[in-house]
Amino acid sequence: MRLSLLALLAKEPAHGYELKLALEQTFGAAYPQPNIGQIYVTLGRLEQNGLIRGQDVSQSSRPNKRVYEITEAGRDALVRWVAEPTEGPRVRDEFFMKLVLAPATGVADRLALINEQRRHYLNLMRGLSRLAAAEDRDNRVAQLLIEGAMLHLQADLDWLERCQEELE
Repeated sequence: MRLSLLALLAKEPAHGYELKLALEQTFGAAYPQPNIGQIYVTLGRLEQNGLIRGQDVSQSSRPNKRVYEITEAGRDALVRWVAEPTEGPRVRDEFFMKLVLAPATGVADRLALINEQRRHYLNLMRGLSRLAAAEDRDNRVAQLLIEGAMLHLQADLDWLERCQEELE
């Protein structure tokens, strides 16, 4: 979350609630809703690390609010993050570890594990389909996020099929 907050603050200064709204409006319901407490904790850490600076702004009819802006160090961290490739495929896959090791212990059957994982992925896909149908069609960011998650799940389903063919 810290780097997404830096990205939003690189656009313009904001307070915690504005950042929460910006994340929700940008990514829609497809992205886990940010917890306002987590946002403020993260902002505090970013400020301690010198990546942002906050200033208290008084309000006449409400409590003061703290508005944050990105620092040069924060902008440098953001540039490094954007330039770095994102982590690729999972080689240490927890399900695969279960699939290979659990049958030898006698606590699980490979086919049962594969079928349970397949059901789980299919349920996730159904949920994403419902989410896509409910999401605002004009929010292309949210639609692309959902589509990407569904494509990943489809690849996982294909891989499960391959595991079943090879390991049974």
